[in-house]
Amino acid sequence: MSKWLRFEHQGRLGFGILSEGIIAIHAGDMFASATRTGETVRLADVALRTPCDPSKMICLWNNFHQLAAKNNFSRPDDPLYFLKAPSAYWPAHQPIRRPPTYDGKMIYEGELGVVIGKRCFNVSEAEASEYIFGYTCVNDVTAVDLLRKDSSFEQWTRCKSFDTFGVFGPVIATGLDPMQLHVRTILNGQERQNYPVSDMFFPPHKLVAAISRDMTLMPGDIIACGTSLGAGTMREAHNVIEIAIDGIGALSNTFDQAVPVKSSAA
Repeated sequence: MSKWLRFEHQGRLGFGILSEGIIAIHAGDMFASATRTGETVRLADVALRTPCDPSKMICLWNNFHQLAAKNNFSRPDDPLYFLKAPSAYWPAHQPIRRPPTYDGKMIYEGELGVVIGKRCFNVSEAEASEYIFGYTCVNDVTAVDLLRKDSSFEQWTRCKSFDTFGVFGPVIATGLDPMQLHVRTILNGQERQNYPVSDMFFPPHKLVAAISRDMTLMPGDIIACGTSLGAGTMREAHNVIEIAIDGIGALSNTFDQAVPVKSSAA
């Protein structure tokens, strides 16, 4: 198993494999023939970036048996998903920001992210493992009051694509069996979510196969597998949100509930 990350150090962007607080720096392409340079740097001395730069983040809705049962949702015939704008991508340890144009509820959603390693289109479930590079932690932040603001159209992309709302990282872990993983969300020191990946209607390999029938998946693309019970509002004045998945690590960010002052037109 390896844990890949990207970082900034002394004004330069780099990437490598993390082990016991030390990053073994690599050159080339993380997803194709990356090679060690022989250099290392301490994790404590770098600023983390998102571990990859996806062309798209595909996010699932209604993908868990327990959540569907609680809300009386029907089991979908196919994966139900939306896209999150690339401008929303945000790394670990950087503060999630309240949009100056929105003063409503903001919720966290802890999720497993599947990271694509090779270009793929119309692959089978049996072939899907060849196209999965690894897994990461995702916090799918949502301006939930906007979702059904217009009764004629649910605004999934709008409510989930503000700057800093697509949080993922801090690493991409390879060599994992996703069906053995649990996703935990800790808000201000209290566990709010703890659910097994095995409860998915469409687990990672099925998702890759199904979505690849609709669109070409590119190296670095992320499929956020959806969330289960316990997603909720960040209510305190100052929040610390941690998405923890054993084998991957913990994605930690802060969010200040204070509403920014809206700027007025000159």
